[in-house]
Amino acid sequence: MNNDPESFVSPVRHLPFAIRHSKRRAVIDIGTNSVKLLVADVSHDAVEPVWEGSEQTRLGRGFYEDHRLRPEAIADTAKAVAHFASFANEQGAGSIRIVATSAARDAANATDLLDAVRSACGHGVEVISGEQEADWAFQGVLTDASLRDQPALILDVGGGSTEFILGDAGQSMFRQSFKLGTVRLLESTPLSDPPTAAEFAAVRAQLRSFLDREVRPQLAAHWDVNRLMKLMLVGTGGTISILARLELRLPDYDRERIESACFTAERVRWHAERLWQMPLANRRELPGLPANRADVILFGVAIYEAVMETFGIATLRVSTRGLRFAAVRPPKELRVEG
Repeated sequence: MNNDPESFVSPVRHLPFAIRHSKRRAVIDIGTNSVKLLVADVSHDAVEPVWEGSEQTRLGRGFYEDHRLRPEAIADTAKAVAHFASFANEQGAGSIRIVATSAARDAANATDLLDAVRSACGHGVEVISGEQEADWAFQGVLTDASLRDQPALILDVGGGSTEFILGDAGQSMFRQSFKLGTVRLLESTPLSDPPTAAEFAAVRAQLRSFLDREVRPQLAAHWDVNRLMKLMLVGTGGTISILARLELRLPDYDRERIESACFTAERVRWHAERLWQMPLANRRELPGLPANRADVILFGVAIYEAVMETFGIATLRVSTRGLRFAAVRPPKELRVEG
């Protein structure tokens, strides 16, 4: 198994009655940048993580030239999935669900990936739509009871896509996946090392243009955009967890401390400007930033900065619970709202 700081063991002790009478399940998420595993004890009204891990395979490397997955990326991804499936079995998971997101759904040769995964571990893969990915991100975040009863804009920044979800009182009013992601931007944006001020300015302008052109009209159809600034922004996914670890200088994963992090727009801008001024080698040495994510973090933090500034949102909270916390439930327990 991968031993980098993104992989961690979270043993469960002194479980409440409902969890003790739950079933252990696993979900493997094949993303554009990494493969992630969640093993959890699942009851009717709770998801208690037992083990979580992430292995970067960069499935999307070279993909955006012709929308074909590269053989090396497919092989690396299938191997990581097989390792995680075996580990989930060792942890006592009674079921293993494998889902794939942006790169797989956009690939002209997606069947090559599906065949490779089945050959490697004997399990099939569900390639989910952007709408399904957004809905699961919403449901996953709401497994944290503290986020259920207030209006929020949830942002799930991934390697190939970013999901925007508007929710209030536990129901989503709008959810959509946009072709905006950290690996997608990295593959299409040549940078100096360290990036120049002009390169950063160009990326900022590109992101704000995208948000004004693609996202703002969609949000405006469901919510008064002048009220967005009063919403709580909740980030989920790898980028925001890493940003919280950078803020707290956490070398290791600590869910409770990560979810305690709260950012102002000014603090997000500070992190963005600091990271964009550093050479890659220096970013790799930062506490809390896994070395193999030191390239894509530039675009992840830039997306958060652009969203907060474009919509005038003042505060950003962190959730470590994303789509896997919804997908780990049996399909009949999942619901689509809004």
